[in-house]
Amino acid sequence: MKAMKRSTLATLINATLFSAVAGTSFSSLAAEEVAKKSNQLEVIQVTARKRVENAQEVPVAVSALQGDNLDAYSSAGMDIRFLNAKIPSLSIESSFGRSFPRFYVRGLGNTDFDLNASQPVSLVVDEVVQENAILKGFPVFDVERVEVLRGPQGTLFGRNTPAGLVKFDSVKPSQEFDGYGSVSYGSRGAVDTSGAVGGALTDRLSARVSLLWQDKDDYIDNQAPGFEAKDEQGGYTEKAARVQFLYEGDDFTALLNYHTRDLDGSPIAFRANVIKTGTNDLVDNFENDVVFQDAASRSTQQVESEGASLKLEWELKNHTITSISAWESAEIYSRADIDGGYGAAFIDDGNFQGPGIIPFASESADGIPDHDQLTQELRLSSNFDGDLNYQVGVFYFDEELTIENYSYNTFSSPAGELDGFVRQQQDTTAWAVFGSVDYTFTEKLKVTAGLRYSDDDKDFVANRTLSPIGGGALLVERDVSDDHVSWDLSANYKVNDDVNWYGRVANSFRAPSLQGRILFGDDVTTAESETVTSYETGIKSDVLDGQGRINATVFYYTMDDQQLTAVGGGANFNRLVNADKTTGYGFEIDSQWVLSDEFNATFNLSYNKTEIKDNDLAVAVCAQCTVTDPINASGLAVLDGNSLPHAPEWISNFTLRYTKELADGNFFASGDLSYRSKINMFLYESVEFEGKELIETGLRTGYTWSEGDYEYEVAAFVRNLFDEQQVIGAVDFNNNTGIVNEERYVGAEFKVRFF
Repeated sequence: MKAMKRSTLATLINATLFSAVAGTSFSSLAAEEVAKKSNQLEVIQVTARKRVENAQEVPVAVSALQGDNLDAYSSAGMDIRFLNAKIPSLSIESSFGRSFPRFYVRGLGNTDFDLNASQPVSLVVDEVVQENAILKGFPVFDVERVEVLRGPQGTLFGRNTPAGLVKFDSVKPSQEFDGYGSVSYGSRGAVDTSGAVGGALTDRLSARVSLLWQDKDDYIDNQAPGFEAKDEQGGYTEKAARVQFLYEGDDFTALLNYHTRDLDGSPIAFRANVIKTGTNDLVDNFENDVVFQDAASRSTQQVESEGASLKLEWELKNHTITSISAWESAEIYSRADIDGGYGAAFIDDGNFQGPGIIPFASESADGIPDHDQLTQELRLSSNFDGDLNYQVGVFYFDEELTIENYSYNTFSSPAGELDGFVRQQQDTTAWAVFGSVDYTFTEKLKVTAGLRYSDDDKDFVANRTLSPIGGGALLVERDVSDDHVSWDLSANYKVNDDVNWYGRVANSFRAPSLQGRILFGDDVTTAESETVTSYETGIKSDVLDGQGRINATVFYYTMDDQQLTAVGGGANFNRLVNADKTTGYGFEIDSQWVLSDEFNATFNLSYNKTEIKDNDLAVAVCAQCTVTDPINASGLAVLDGNSLPHAPEWISNFTLRYTKELADGNFFASGDLSYRSKINMFLYESVEFEGKELIETGLRTGYTWSEGDYEYEVAAFVRNLFDEQQVIGAVDFNNNTGIVNEERYVGAEFKVRFF
């Protein structure tokens, strides 16, 4: 092997990486497959700046996940939350289960569980923004690549991207005939089936059809006295499809994408007093397949969504014109026993309640009966051979959203009668103009500058016609609007053939938000726009003669008027607040390695330190937990100095894959380890609601072989190998109700690819 050419910077990065490996717990992966025959890492192509580029030359902190690692993580019928702690600085959680994922990047996210909640991490699927949180839960199948862009992305991607964005690109149609089919069976009777087929219809027109079907039996028993039932919760049936048509002319292409989803299952299981008082431990007698609920029989979750997009592209002599028109729609109804227990303290002198103290019952539902999102993007990109290139464009967004909040009387006769109802109507209109310029000053130095003007307007009405607490009817109207100029400036310097340095400063915003969940309160709260300015610099390097790749970034950001959600705190509704200032800083290491002809590995590590800086910001606290924040004269917890909720300081991941030729095929074995440090579940800090460190281990082994135009794979796998069980979410207004992570999952899969 040739001696590696090292610059001083590359040497420093290697020293940092290997010293971290020596003393740090790791976690799962984040890159793509390696070219095993040539012992060289493949070039990763990303579209982080709306054009295909080498990831090593893009002045953005971007990680890509694809190939074998993507398949391994998404096995076991997992929803989009499988990405949690698999990529530096990225975490995902949900209190709805397989729908409504909440994304956090570099500690920035939103814990709001209402269906009109905005998030500072955008999700873009096949170049279309998925604004509503229900749209973000679309299942992951037949996906070519996942990209995570860290830091503000407001210039090219617009509003609500101050933390970054997650980008999915599905496999597109082509003139080549190909496809796959896979089926797996695992724990609790879970079946996961997906497949796709595509190819030419004519010499200009091609198509691809992708299908998914997942099913899992109910397995959670209800052992509440008088409500005993076997296998009452935990199951689901998920169906999804994507149909695409691609027309390729001489200088014109058109891509039509239609997709749909249907989920029928159970909401996530809420467990009353599952946290041992005075600690953050699970209670001694915890059983994953048992709940004690008096409203479990009425728990349900149905989600339907569909959408279509049309991408038109014209290749001119020196320019490309791109038009993307899209429509998305979602519906949901989710009903659950939120208190997670049975009975209440005021019934029969408090003798009929459990597990633990249940001050009052909470059985509620949220629904979206009507939703439409329309987007239009039109951009012009230059294709000059010279030093200057640019892209300019316009964007339009229109969303009409209806939300219904329900409360039910668990103790009525018959049980579960409606006793509260609120209808929210939110109409959002936004538009923007944007531009970005690249200039190559020398063969080594390229500079990019971007600018975007955004205008955002929300009209909101909340109408309460029935109150569960005797509050009477209430009609509240609110309007919020703002405009903002986002910008970024970055430079990429080619130190040598193997090392690129980049620096970036960027500014973006999240548009104003409203919160009108007024079943249990009379106040519709609003939050002003939050703005962020971020500074980062990093090195992207290929080492060991192309057998290793190390990317390292350091960053610092300040956020003004950060939008935060005071969830619960002794009352069953949310309130929006703005923090005066929030700061964050840290570093990220993202690496891949070809260790030998048979071994490949990845290692990632990130550190994020966040801090709220606002002496006057204080929120209500839990009913029964042990609060560790200072309490002011009004009984509120003072938040100054706290870290952000669901913002782990450390995320790390490690994968190792072994491949060996055996007979007429290949034996393989892979393992991954992911680590997430402790988190605060709410804005205030308390003993019970500090989430413990979470470690997950996965293994996958199998055999692949080819026969003619077919490739076959059989595999066995396990997720959460050591059955690590921790509280990962909570409800704080009633009792120490918690949400526990998925148990160990064991399964087997058969897959066939054809060409």
